[in-house]
Amino acid sequence: MIGRPRAAVEGLPQYKPGRSAAQAEAEHNLAEAIKLASNENANDPLPSVAKAVSEAALGMNRYPDHRCMEVREALADRHSVGLDEVTVGSGSVGVLQQLFAAYVDPGDEVVYPWRSFEVHPVFCAVSGAQAVTVPLVDHAFDLDGVAAAVTDRTKICTKIIVLSTPNNPTGTACTTAELQRLLAAVPLEVIVVIDEAYREFVTDPSVADPIEAILPTHPNALVLRTFSKAYGLANLRVGYGVGHPDVIGALDKVALPFIVSGLAQTAALASLEPQASVELDERVAGILAERERVSTAIVAQGWPVVPSQANFLYLPVEDSAMDLFVSLEKQGLVTRPFEGEGVRISLGTPSQNDRLLAALGTFEPVA
Repeated sequence: MIGRPRAAVEGLPQYKPGRSAAQAEAEHNLAEAIKLASNENANDPLPSVAKAVSEAALGMNRYPDHRCMEVREALADRHSVGLDEVTVGSGSVGVLQQLFAAYVDPGDEVVYPWRSFEVHPVFCAVSGAQAVTVPLVDHAFDLDGVAAAVTDRTKICTKIIVLSTPNNPTGTACTTAELQRLLAAVPLEVIVVIDEAYREFVTDPSVADPIEAILPTHPNALVLRTFSKAYGLANLRVGYGVGHPDVIGALDKVALPFIVSGLAQTAALASLEPQASVELDERVAGILAERERVSTAIVAQGWPVVPSQANFLYLPVEDSAMDLFVSLEKQGLVTRPFEGEGVRISLGTPSQNDRLLAALGTFEPVA
């Protein structure tokens, strides 16, 4: 072995990205495969944003603004918060990684529902934290169970609670009342992360914007958002966090230099312009219409589907998950399996979704 990796790295569970369409085409000798595995926006970038990025490309020889000040200012204005309450990072997951670096010591506890976003156990392992997982109930978070899992002993204490809501992979979301009840039950020393990567797809009226409904009365809450999903900037990696100035200041201290590229900053700024907002609303409306259409059709075929607040659908087919995944991939449809649990399917374009429905219609549904 060259060098001596940390013991935590030796046994580290690796984050596994969704398989690409090219992998499926090569493995199954397919003419064309569709990737419905990574919850990406199937649409091309917003026209106004693509134009701004193209024009900014000539500046690639210069370092970007390390603090992303223009983006921070635009976000602070949009959310009516102070400039010191906003940070910008490499996607919402990048800001979450900064939070672990800033707050979690080896041996500290990190509480999160499971199953959820697969990076949570990875970050725990890297930081030497003790992961405390709380099982889902009916594919949704048990926040009373999360509150009960918090410890505050002399040598072991909970530092962070991580809530990906809407949850990846189930698509379920926490209501505002549930979040408020959780925050009322945990001490201020515990940071409660409300990771809203799929916020723009939420239609449940009981789920209010936590920046307005939670942060003013709960300073230990941190809201994370991304431009990767609804805005279609997954390739550029830019997201942000909104929270108390003390928390934001700690996050900024551990940020890698120039972590957000200049092109990503340009794209984020262009995405917040009025013209892009109109374009985004139209895109999101189309995705929501497809979510309803596809979900209804899959249920009509006899498949179990968890009601989703995101841009994907989750089929809890349990022991049949891998069989369904393989069968779909052989027909050129790359999805995301969770062995023994279910299959997550990202929404594609209408024609891609039609192809998915046709493929599912050839199988015997799993009740």
